[in-house]
Formats: sequence, C-alpha cells, structure tokens
Amino acid sequence: MVSLRIGCDRAHNREVSTLPAGLEPAVAAGDDPRQFAAVLSAVYDAAMAGDKPPARPRQVISESWGRVLGAGVDPDHGPDAATLDVAEIEVRRNESGLHEVLDDLTFGLDAVISDGHNILVVADAAGHVLWRSGANQVLHRADRLGFVEGACWAESSVGTNAIGTALESGRAVQVFSAEHFVRTHHTWTCAGAPIRNPRSGDVLGVVDVSGPAATIHPTTLALVDTVARLAESRLREHHRRVLDQLRAVAAPILARTEGPAMAVDRDGWVAAVGSVAPRARLSIPTGLAPGRAAVPDLGLCEIEPLPGGWLLRTVEATDPSRPTEVVIGADGTGVVVRVEGFAGSWTQRLSPRHAQILGMLAAAQPGGLRAAELSQNLFGVADRTITVRAEISRLRKHFGGLLCANPYRFADGVVVRDTRFAPN
Repeated sequence: MVSLRIGCDRAHNREVSTLPAGLEPAVAAGDDPRQFAAVLSAVYDAAMAGDKPPARPRQVISESWGRVLGAGVDPDHGPDAATLDVAEIEVRRNESGLHEVLDDLTFGLDAVISDGHNILVVADAAGHVLWRSGANQVLHRADRLGFVEGACWAESSVGTNAIGTALESGRAVQVFSAEHFVRTHHTWTCAGAPIRNPRSGDVLGVVDVSGPAATIHPTTLALVDTVARLAESRLREHHRRVLDQLRAVAAPILARTEGPAMAVDRDGWVAAVGSVAPRARLSIPTGLAPGRAAVPDLGLCEIEPLPGGWLLRTVEATDPSRPTEVVIGADGTGVVVRVEGFAGSWTQRLSPRHAQILGMLAAAQPGGLRAAELSQNLFGVADRTITVRAEISRLRKHFGGLLCANPYRFADGVVVRDTRFAPN
C-alpha cells in the first residue's frame, strides 16, 4: 500500500489535525498535488478495471464510488441530462430557502474566487446548480464540463463530486482529481458543504468552491464548511425574526381566545401560547390544513392559518367550529385579503398579479384550476406553467395551507368571498 493520504494511514502528517473535527481534506498540507494526482489516477484505473489498486481510496470516496456504480453512472462520459430552463431555475431559487444567505455565502468566499482560479456554486437539496460566480475564464472551463446553472450535480447524475457527495454523506467533502467518478472531471477539484435548515434539520443545499486541480488547497474545505455554518447561523436569526412577526400577529388573537391555544410556524416552532404550558416546538402533522385535526401533545384542535404559520386551539369533539373565511376586497391603494376564523382576523395586502390569481381561484371554487388553465387565463397561452408555479409558491408563503395544489384551489372547508365586484 502506498503511504499517501488515500486511505487513513497518513498519521505522519500532523497538519491535518489542525482542521475542525470531521473535516478531511483530499490533499494534506505539504503534499505534492501532482504526485498525489498520479497515485489517484492509478487507483482509479485499477478500481474501474476491477483490479487490485495500489492504494485505498479514502472512505468517503470509496463509499461514493459504490453508490455511483450502483446508480449506473458511466465513468467515461460526462453528464448528458438536460439542464433546467431559466424559469424553472427561478422557481427553485425561490423555493430553496437559500435566498436569505446568498450574500453571506458570496462575501465569505470572495477571497477564494477573487484570484480568478475558482468558482463559487450554490446548489439546492437535489443537487441542481442555482447560482454560480467567478471569473469568465474559469466559468468557461466549467461550461465545458456542463457545470452550469440549472445542471444537476447529484451523484446519480454525474458521479462523485463535492456537491453530490456532500448531499449523500451529510458533511463537508473535498474531492480532488481522479477521486471524481467521471473521467472528464479529473482535471478539477471541488470542496462542498451542506447547509441545513435550522428549523427542520433538513438539508437546503450545498455551497461549493471548484476549480482546476492545480488550485487545490487543504484549507479550502475548512473555509467552505465555516461559511456554511455561518449561513445556518444567519438562517437561525432569520427564523427568530419570522417568529417575532408571527408573535406580533398572534398575540392579540390569543388574547381574545378562550381556552388553550398557541401560534406555531410551519415547522411547528412555537411563537406564542395562551393558557397552555410553554414549549419550544410541536410535532406538526404533514398536510396540515384549516379545519379540525389531531395534533400530538395537544389533542383535537381547530386550525387556522396565520402569516407564516398556524393558530391551534384545542377543542372538545362536540365543540362547534367556525369555518375559515377568506374575503378578497379593495381599498384606495390596492387589494387586501382578510382571513377570518374562530378567534379573529388578519389581513394581507396583495400585488396586482397575486390579486388576479386569487380572484381566479375564488371564481373557480371548489374545483380550482390547473397550471395550464391559470397560464391561459393570465397570459393568453397555456405553456407558461413554470411562471404560474413560481407565483403560487410566493402566494403560499403568505397563505400557507389555505391554498392546495393539483389542481390549484382553496383548501376544503375554506369559504371564499370576492367583494370587489359585488353590486352596491
């Protein structure tokens, strides 16, 4: 076995121990990347041919190669899957939850890409490249690999790489030269770290720094991981602000509500309580909608949507419920939607486009409209469904479970009145 940091027998190089726990750079400080790349190439060729390799690949790489082989990825060809179009990329950007931290990611890694040798990439939880930045020269080189906005860099699409392997392993990963599964990627190195949603623990995506193999540096992995952790800290701060806003809406409603009740965000984090023991979070059932449902730790509840969350009021099985009512109206400055329920009401001001969509859905109750029908009504053509999806996604951030999909419609049990065109 070659005593290089391919397997885990590199105890003689203690520089690695200065990195945060759990981080394993592909090339340790003091190593010659060219010599290491040559050994990796020999390891790769032997592994692909089914022969005994001269050294063991790192465990994270070995496990990735196993997954990729199982997925049937061809090592001799680059990705040939179609990339997302501009509209679909925009939809995924809006739904990714990463908009809030994009500036932090760019600022934190600016020093790595400012020399023009690397690019910064942010991908979503499925591995689709949503944003990238860097000097034109290195971007053009990335283009030739299909490393473009809209491309999918999940392991099942393009083999072992920092984006896909970070998503699969759940930790920061650096991939160098022939550690990539697809041969055309061997001239590159990349370091990626997953970014998790602090509210749910789910992975939102990956931040990645990539460039020609000669640009590899052992500290890049630690820097990328640190920036990812900073992004998660910013997301926690944003979540606190969202809870504060939800609390401001819910507090006067809870003050008028008799009996146990609480306001929670869509992930179950508690913003405010009334006549119930304080707690940090509830387990929210999937598919929660306005009406009545059993909620763990609370029992049978009346459920009413709030901006960014839900109002939950515990009830007896025989307690009569008041349906949620949505009133679309207008004042001197635009369209205002008032949502009324058992405990009170709250309002949301709409853009002209969103007002137009809600009006169409109100008129189509209870059957609703499919994306193509909304596209036809909005734009005069039926093929702008991606734009429709993006607009509905933005609307659902305000109205949550009031709106359902397949087809798009107001939730069952919601009474909708559009008063804008009512006779005087």
